[in-house]
Amino acid sequence: MIRRDMAMAPPRHPDQRRILVVLVAAQVLSGAGLAAGITVGALLAQEMLGGTALAGLPSALYTVGSAAAAAGVGRISDTAGRRFGLTVGYGVGAAGALGVVGAAVLGSVVLLFGSLILYGAGTATNLQARYAGADLAAPERRGRAVSTVLLATTLGGVLGPNLTALSGTTVAPWGIPPLAGPFLLAAIAYAAAAVVLGVLLRPDPLLLARELAVAELGRITTNPAGTPDLPDAAPRASVPVGAAVMVLSQLVMVAIMTMTPVHLAGHGHGVGVTGLVIAVHVAAMFLPSPVSGWLVDRFGSIPVAVTSGLTLLAAGALAATAPVHSVPLLALALALLGLGWNFGLVSGTAILAAVPLAVRARTQGKVDVTIALAGAGGGLASGIVVASASYPTLSLAGGVVALLILPIVAFTPMRRRLTT
Repeated sequence: MIRRDMAMAPPRHPDQRRILVVLVAAQVLSGAGLAAGITVGALLAQEMLGGTALAGLPSALYTVGSAAAAAGVGRISDTAGRRFGLTVGYGVGAAGALGVVGAAVLGSVVLLFGSLILYGAGTATNLQARYAGADLAAPERRGRAVSTVLLATTLGGVLGPNLTALSGTTVAPWGIPPLAGPFLLAAIAYAAAAVVLGVLLRPDPLLLARELAVAELGRITTNPAGTPDLPDAAPRASVPVGAAVMVLSQLVMVAIMTMTPVHLAGHGHGVGVTGLVIAVHVAAMFLPSPVSGWLVDRFGSIPVAVTSGLTLLAAGALAATAPVHSVPLLALALALLGLGWNFGLVSGTAILAAVPLAVRARTQGKVDVTIALAGAGGGLASGIVVASASYPTLSLAGGVVALLILPIVAFTPMRRRLTT
């Protein structure tokens, strides 16, 4: 159903454009850091641990770190604003990436595991930034505001995997294992993003949105929990719906994505081919964001969420049936995987972008914890499933799990509210 209030959208706040520009700059930088773990994390673990069964462990570890960081960044942002929360998150992610490099040089598995947890803070912060883009957006433009921030990750996310071979060659003369090169790139990228946000994200979008809400209301009311409740349009009952869509999308995407580099390497494909396939996947994760945002603003979140489940099913089916030496078909499957994830993330985020301002960042952080834990479970289980069964089994199972999105949104009491 087409949203009826589109023609009556309020004007955009004058600071919104500047805030989006700063967030876009930071996301371009951090996208390169985000791609390092995706591209070579499993391969580095396979090399250091000497087996495939635990190759999904890096994904699980930095996703657990992402979960902890999501809660921390959300709570810090709730108290001190988005600028401080995002800056701290990227700083921790940069430290973790440097720790991974040190672990590879020293051959320390313990340091590797601990550093991967810290590295996950960069992933959490990259995703939390999407909420900052929507804080000052008019309700009818929240989908597009979220998508603008997500789109910015594309450039770094596509360049990062394709710099895998180059970064490995560059660090080799310094005694650093080639597979650790992308993590050095990640450390630089995350640190640069932290500087950009710490210096330039002014005014703080969340704090300013609260000030504007209080000025419009004229007073602050108190909700039953005893916290100030600032005016907003969306009820908190919508939170489980948005969370469920994003959790399932993340679970399926991480599980299949994590094992794809191992699957390619196991059939004779080099790191360059793996980087290309992952680059296609990352591009599909973020590049369609403007379309996803427009669809959410135009038709509502639920139809886009349903599309997410169906697209992820198609991705899993194609990955399961693609010939082992067909790089184009595997790349297409990973592209569909990224697209389905994008539909789920944008639609779910648009729902959560409208929760009450007084608890917005904290609530969003808690939901992102659940999302990250789902990703951690998917990453850890993926290696076990592939070792005990096969990559096609993992891919097909992931597609079936994605279909759970359909009954969740079909029978939710919020469906009518979220599609009009």
